[in-house]
Amino acid sequence: MKDNQNPSPGAFQRPSFNNSNKNQGPRVNEQIRIPECRLLGDDGHAYGVVSMAEARRISDEAGLDLVEVSPTAQPPVVKLIDFGKYKYELQKKAQEAKKKQIVIQLKEIQLRPNIEQGDLDTKLNHCKKFLDQGDKIKISMQFRGREMSYRDAGMAKFKVILAQITEFGATVESEPKMMGNRIIAILASTRKPPVKKAGESDAEHAPTEQKAKKD
Repeated sequence: MKDNQNPSPGAFQRPSFNNSNKNQGPRVNEQIRIPECRLLGDDGHAYGVVSMAEARRISDEAGLDLVEVSPTAQPPVVKLIDFGKYKYELQKKAQEAKKKQIVIQLKEIQLRPNIEQGDLDTKLNHCKKFLDQGDKIKISMQFRGREMSYRDAGMAKFKVILAQITEFGATVESEPKMMGNRIIAILASTRKPPVKKAGESDAEHAPTEQKAKKD
């Protein structure tokens, strides 16, 4: 659309795309304020280097928008595109990528040096469930008061428990180490994480690891 001029009857009128924030997308139509560009057709046809006035004339005749696809090139590359359709396809691709999003959560299991077998069995069952879901597990054993005197025995017990967990389908990603009054290790599942299902919210699944509620 030519600035400050009324289009002649029947002439194609390109829509104005308000895009004050440059980070929102490429410059379109009248936003492209450069003397010349390398123009590409929507079918891949190369028009070569043309003035912006010529590019606007061609876009008017084709009934398409001018989209700056490579602003840092010399001269910048501009393409003839149906911008409304182009934005729709980008949104559709983003939605498809979201559906295929891999979800890995970081669960935490806390142990005590004197944990009883029944409680340990419950914790191990939780670990198996988390690993079956493809999650990572942070295992910690906390020592209090006089228990600090038995850290070596606690470490030996901790490693035995880790060996039991790896049998469920896990690898030790971070070897057990003493940090303050805790022994900490991280295990990763050997199973493939679940794919986010359509309709699930981002609060339920995140693209990066999430720290889950402590067990």
